Amino acid sequence: MTNDIFEIGGRKLTSRLFTGTGKYSDDGVIPDVCEASGSEVITVALRRVDLESSTGNVMDFIPKHMQLLPNTSGARTADEAVRIARLARAMGCGDWIKIEVISDNRYLLPDGYGTAKATEILAKEGFVVLPYINADLYVAKDLVNAGAAAVMPLGAPIGTNRGLMTREMIRILIEEIDLPVIVDAGIGRPSEACEAMEMGADACLVNTAIATANDPVLMAKAFGRAVKAGREAFLAGPGATKRHADASSPLTGFLGGL
Repeated sequence: MTNDIFEIGGRKLTSRLFTGTGKYSDDGVIPDVCEASGSEVITVALRRVDLESSTGNVMDFIPKHMQLLPNTSGARTADEAVRIARLARAMGCGDWIKIEVISDNRYLLPDGYGTAKATEILAKEGFVVLPYINADLYVAKDLVNAGAAAVMPLGAPIGTNRGLMTREMIRILIEEIDLPVIVDAGIGRPSEACEAMEMGADACLVNTAIATANDPVLMAKAFGRAVKAGREAFLAGPGATKRHADASSPLTGFLGGL
């Protein structure tokens, strides 16, 4: 496992758990969450970033070693997402960007067309683009052609903690898309993150499930271990499933000689 390096956007990562910065009752817990989870990538909504604030800023709580992944939360169109990404770069947040284009206010489902359009523009400008999408094969293929660095299909609508409701569609993406597949949104329990990794997902992004737990730091630790366990199980190659029983030791020729 020491050689199981996950590389994306030219950066080598030892952790396949991405974390978020939203919904914490106190941003002061974020450093402890990062340490407990082992995560090296953290996403933050640019609208929460105020570098000139003198009364505290979420950026103050993000450990310096973390790869910052600003997101375009709040963008309703491709043009708005592009403007937010350019603003993030101008503010010194780097070249990584998670594209979110959402005009649906009830389920917060991503707009595939707008996401692909924004991805194509930003990839040409040198951004490392990680788009948040429905688990849709055709949208994912559009994003490959648009220059995305990964695809981030939802397991369930954002913030629901409902788990891998789209598992079969995610399985298809893992099989068919030649880009890292990072399961994002909906994962509510470490066992679900573990399942996604066992399926062959390259990473998981978890925010709400950690931030809203009674003990966020302990939950972050659990997710870190679950993602690692799922990855190890995938690499180990699970045995085949069978319809009928298959004894693990011989059933004949033992009592007959007594």
